[in-house]
Amino acid sequence: MAGGGEGLGGGAKQKRGGTGKRKVKKRVGFRLDMTPLVDITFLLLTFFMLTTSMITPQTMEMKIPPQLEEKIEVKESELLTIRIRDDGKLFFNMGTDAPQPVKINELRKVVIDQNVSLRNRCIVVLKASSQVAYGAAVAVLDLLNAVEPEITERLRQNGIDKRERKFTVAPYEKTDAEEVAGL
Repeated sequence: MAGGGEGLGGGAKQKRGGTGKRKVKKRVGFRLDMTPLVDITFLLLTFFMLTTSMITPQTMEMKIPPQLEEKIEVKESELLTIRIRDDGKLFFNMGTDAPQPVKINELRKVVIDQNVSLRNRCIVVLKASSQVAYGAAVAVLDLLNAVEPEITERLRQNGIDKRERKFTVAPYEKTDAEEVAGL
């Protein structure tokens, strides 16, 4: 019996690949557990709610007195006027003196010296043009707030224990513009 293809079963050929229908494997469905995702979502939500509520807006507090119809008498010799022109240039004058140009870093010394020399009777008036950049007016207001501790300390050294801050914002009028126009 030489040759091939003959099997033990008396000449019948064997089938390849098995006999009958194949078994179809069931596919296991993909399932995603959402519980950890919900936990993470609530943790992130809580984190952002807590951190955003702790951030306070940076604002400048200003107490504006109610409008009064009565005139207040002020000595011109105790009045320090600070003007901000349309182009943002600063000027100051005491009383009826002519306005002088000043830079913002020099204005600090002027405000402190006038408040100390007048022994806390100086009244600061800020007049800003309606065309001036908002940042220029805020820079002057910040400077006026920043010099308060130094003024208080220097007054205390001169025997004045109580600091009475006198400050106002006045409208920038046509006469103000004319006074600083040529400078």
